[in-house]
Amino acid sequence: MADVAVISGSTSDSAIADKVKKVLDENKVTYDEQVISAHRNPDKLDAYIKVSTCKVYIAIAGLSAALPGVIASKTDKPVIGVPVSGTLNGMDALLSIAQMPKGVPVACVGVDNGENAAWLAIRILKLR
Repeated sequence: MADVAVISGSTSDSAIADKVKKVLDENKVTYDEQVISAHRNPDKLDAYIKVSTCKVYIAIAGLSAALPGVIASKTDKPVIGVPVSGTLNGMDALLSIAQMPKGVPVACVGVDNGENAAWLAIRILKLR
């Protein structure tokens, strides 16, 4: 059973996922890593969320960055979104993650800041 689910929307986000995993490893926090696109693999994402026993989700996504919001719409567990830099320097992803509708909360860290997502997940786990 992993404490944190680290989900990237694409394999191109692996450098950011590596930052997350490094902090989690250093702090001996268990995690499960997945690459699942909210747009290309919605059924796979649904199935994963239904069976996951994690306590916190970290969702890494660029461009429209729908992944964190989609996960948050399907669970009541904490979701941390990591916007990934791209053609608009990550501002598109940052705004997509930060501007969630009421009732669908997603925490948002800085662009490409996987380390802070891991640190926030660790703090959340300490509350439980």
